[in-house]
Parts: sequence; C-alpha cells; structure tokens
Amino acid sequence: MSSLDVLRATAHPVRLRLLSLLTGAAMSAAEAGRELRVSQAAASYHLRVLERAGLIRVVEVVRLRGGEAKRYRHESSAEPFRLAESIASGGGASEERSEYVEAVIDELRRRSALRVEGAHLTTDAELWVDPAVWRRVVAAVGAASALLHDEARPARTPGTAPVSMTAALFPLRRP
Repeated sequence: MSSLDVLRATAHPVRLRLLSLLTGAAMSAAEAGRELRVSQAAASYHLRVLERAGLIRVVEVVRLRGGEAKRYRHESSAEPFRLAESIASGGGASEERSEYVEAVIDELRRRSALRVEGAHLTTDAELWVDPAVWRRVVAAVGAASALLHDEARPARTPGTAPVSMTAALFPLRRP
C-alpha cells in the first residue's frame, strides 16, 4: 500500500468514521451502515475502498438469508501514525493531502457538535523545540492513541462512552 493509496482511501469523512468504528469490532456493511446512518450500499462502497488500501480486512464471512456478509475489522493501532507520517513527510500528491485534511476538518466539526462536558483537552502549538523533545511528544501521543485503539469496544457496549481523539503532529518548514 502506497502513501498515495492511503491518502485517497482516508480522504472521506465516512471512511475515517469506519476506521474508528471497525477498531472496536468487526462489522458488516449493513451493521456499519446502521451505526453511521448511511445506506448499506454506501457503507459497502467505502469498506471496499478501505480494504483495497489495506486499512481493513475481512475477518469473517457469515451466511445470512441465503447470502454472505463480510465482516471487516481495522486491527492496527499503529496504522494512524504510519498515515500521519506519510502525510507529514510529503507522501502522496498535494491534492490528496488537501482532501485528507479537509476530511479530517469535516470529521472534527461533526465530532465537536457532539461534545459533552467531562474530562477533555484542547491544545494548539506552533513552537521551536529540541528535536529530542519533539520525538518524545510524538511518541507520547502515539502511545495515547495506541491505548485508545487497543481498548476500543464495539459501539454502544454497556459501560462505555464515545470519545474522540484527533491529533496532527508534524514538523514545519523553516520560515
């Protein structure tokens, strides 16, 4: 899978949501469509795009009413950081990077509208730091994301709460 394939596959808000949803549980297109409130056909299309890019895989095929339903799963907690590294390092075409950023912005707007009171952190920084400090920060955020992905449960599991984490860490060109 190339950086460009990953950029193209993730440059849509529904596909970003599917990756998150499929981290907690394997789901069919019908199940994912119901959870995301999109048609089964739309969910199926977006799942195929993610599968072709190698971001999800079929983990089960179940028989339903004389047909088969594929259940997909996103299993790699490290995947978002490979994606971020490919984007930050200039992987892929400029247009695809812009589409990815726009998809993330759209998804952040959607999630922000669902925000409730509780433990949260909002931060922003454009700073000059020692490269060793930068590597520690990237590792710490990576560890936090990996923890969330490792502990993800199926949507609406009793005793769980929906949460959101969006991070974009990247070095800048010198002005």
